[in-house]
Formats: sequence, structure tokens, C-alpha cells
Amino acid sequence: MTKLSVNINKIATLRNSRGGDTPNLVQVAIDIQDFGAQGITIHPRPDERHIKYKDTYDLKPVVKTEFNIEGNPIPKFIDLVLANKPEQVTLVPDSVDTLTSNAGWNTVDNFSFLEEVVSEFKRNNIRTSIFMDNNFDFIESAAKLGADRIELYTEEFATQYKKGNENAINPYIESAKFAKKLGLGINAGHDLSLDNIKFFSNNIPNLLEVSIGHALIAESLYLGLQNVINMYLYKLKK
Repeated sequence: MTKLSVNINKIATLRNSRGGDTPNLVQVAIDIQDFGAQGITIHPRPDERHIKYKDTYDLKPVVKTEFNIEGNPIPKFIDLVLANKPEQVTLVPDSVDTLTSNAGWNTVDNFSFLEEVVSEFKRNNIRTSIFMDNNFDFIESAAKLGADRIELYTEEFATQYKKGNENAINPYIESAKFAKKLGLGINAGHDLSLDNIKFFSNNIPNLLEVSIGHALIAESLYLGLQNVINMYLYKLKK
């Protein structure tokens, strides 16, 4: 079964909007795991507009499933990851002013930098995943620099699928097959939802994990958080 990791950035955004501690991020993380999700994802950004760096330290003791920390590996982020030692770190090339992740890594041009970062995390027994577009050259470089997994950036699939274009899945299938041949594990994320997750997961070979936040939290406003998590788990069954 493909694992579901729930990104709780939007919970932090809601909390921060009132300047207090409601909803309580730690309690929500505990509840999400109790509801059956197999992981918790956070994506702290330098301006702390949703997840605060302190949240990482607060969450570490209560995440009993898989803790996945996403972000651009600037020095402050690297220090945060090494201090908390999550099961997985996902490297995302987002700039400081980016609203949300909007591109995968060019692992050819950034090979030396990423190789150094990945080596540091692997020395600390932290599995490393790299956020990727459907580009065979970049995927091959990700394998060569020592990454354990790639995370397929799925915005284009989600956009096209909503328009009725099921063929949009094809580049992702080919990327997953190619990555598997190189020994890379396959994760995926961005704009996956209850509407498209079953089609995506059924067609992507060797899909180990999906990270879902925005859609899952939005769907929960209507359907309830526990119910939505169980709906995702059902759709991810093979």
C-alpha cells in the first residue's frame, strides 16, 4: 500500500492567523496519526509564515509514524533537520518569496551542492528525497548524487486530469519506471486530492508515499478530518 503522509502546513496557517495556539498543531498531528495516516509532513520556510521552526521541535516527540521535513536546504534548514533527525527529508528548490512549491530540482546544474547536502543527511541516517519534474537527465543525476528517493511534482498531472486528460499520467509513469531502474524510491506530491489520487496511485508503479496537505485540509472542512484520511487510505489500497 502507498503510504499517506499528511502535510500540516495549513493547520499552522490557520493557527497563525489569530496569533494563538488554536488549532493546536501538536494535537492535530497526534489525531492525524490516530486516524490512520502513516506520516506527518511539514515544510518550514524561512519567514515561518505557517510552520515555525519551533514547531519542528514540538512535533518530533509525538510523531510516531514517519516524520518528513521538506524545504530548501539553506544552512538554517539543514541545522533544523540535523537537530531533529526525521525519518525523511525532502529537498525542494523553493525561493524565499515562493507562495508554494512550483518546480523540481535541476540536479545537473546543482549536482555538487546537492551531493554534499545529501551526503550530510545520509551520514546522519536520514533518508533523502529530491523534489523532481519529469526529466530523465535530472532523475539520473539524483541517483548519481546519492538520493534515496525522488518526489514527483504532480501539479501538471492534477491540472490536466481535472480537464479530463488522463494521458497526463504517462510522463509520470515513465519517470517512475526510469527511477526504479536506477534504484530510487518513488514519492509524489502537490495538488493530489480525493478526485485524482486513486487514478494516480493505481497507475504509478512502485509508488511508496504521497504527501498531501492543501487538498486534504480543504476537503476536511466539508467531510471531517478523520473521514477524509480514511477516504484517502481506502483509495490508496491496491
